[in-house]
Amino acid sequence: MDAGKRLIPYSVHLTPEIYEKLKEMAQQRKASSLVRDAITMIINGKGEFNSGYNKAIKDAMRLVKGEEHLNTIGIHGISIAELIVEKLEMMQK
Repeated sequence: MDAGKRLIPYSVHLTPEIYEKLKEMAQQRKASSLVRDAITMIINGKGEFNSGYNKAIKDAMRLVKGEEHLNTIGIHGISIAELIVEKLEMMQK
């Protein structure tokens, strides 16, 4: 999730079987992002491949933005992180 974007809680009704599986994932701290990503994919309607691809690009951008060395080193006043993120943004579908 991009820094600065706040998340708004939302309640959903689940079957007991799905609830139990989601509860297992919650122990690994994966449940919220799984549900959020699935809903985003469905609402954006871009298909599984493009949604997964765009999520991977966003994950890569978040990783690059958080890397201290890439944010420290720069060329002409622009950090390497900013340059990489700019290129990654152009790859989104």
